[in-house]
Amino acid sequence: MEQSVFSQIANLGFPVVVSIYLLVRMEGKLDELSRSIAELARTISALDV
Repeated sequence: MEQSVFSQIANLGFPVVVSIYLLVRMEGKLDELSRSIAELARTISALDV
């Protein structure tokens, strides 16, 4: 019974930890990309004058 519980935790826990890690890393990249796009939009607007 104990073996089964540990096996289930390992099978479920590892993908959850990897998913959370990737989501945290992606969030930072998406924030940086959003800032870059906003800056690009401001630059393009300034050129249209």
